[in-house]
Amino acid sequence: MKLKKSITVYIIHIGILFVSLSPDLYSIALGKFDKYKIELKNMKADSAKYEFTLDNQFFVDLDGPEVQKGKLAVELNVKKTSGVFLLDFQTEGFVIVPCDRCLDEMELPVSTSDKLKVKLGSSFAEEGDIVVVPEEDGYINIAWFLYEFIALNIPMKHVHAPGKCNKAMSSKLKKHTARSSDETEDDFEDDMGGDDLALEDEGNASPADPRWDALKGLLENDNN
Repeated sequence: MKLKKSITVYIIHIGILFVSLSPDLYSIALGKFDKYKIELKNMKADSAKYEFTLDNQFFVDLDGPEVQKGKLAVELNVKKTSGVFLLDFQTEGFVIVPCDRCLDEMELPVSTSDKLKVKLGSSFAEEGDIVVVPEEDGYINIAWFLYEFIALNIPMKHVHAPGKCNKAMSSKLKKHTARSSDETEDDFEDDMGGDDLALEDEGNASPADPRWDALKGLLENDNN
């Protein structure tokens, strides 16, 4: 069972992310994700600092839908105050996602600050914006939280800078969209870098790229 099935993610107006947890999350999060266990019950001081590097393997192991590649550095500061643990995350780096227009991979910068409130209790639960974890466990595994913080900072639309898209794929897409309306064609040309996307002559057309079929299907769904 995928990890995402074990939690429901909420975002509240003050920008703190919390989840509704089940024991499955913590049982699945063992092994590959042991290094993301943050000890709370046995903290030796009122504060602690952690550093993590998230690479391609992290995203592959987690198997989340939005991101499969990237490289990011995470700094986590944990502070205990009146029975509540305040977790402050600072994440910097980039993720690699497919361009919405040509499907080639592209880098997207990520810079995000996030907070999490955690306290110990009798079982997994949520209390307002606070995550409750079993006191008998005494820790929280932050692997999925790290992923969610990153995924929530990826824009809905991600495209290459003008002129940077795969030209062969972009030319085919432009030819297809031109059949819909002149307005669509003009918008596409602006985004793609104008003259770089002159349509290929029919006699010099390259073999069909399977990614084109995927894009064509998306366009047809949007038009229906």
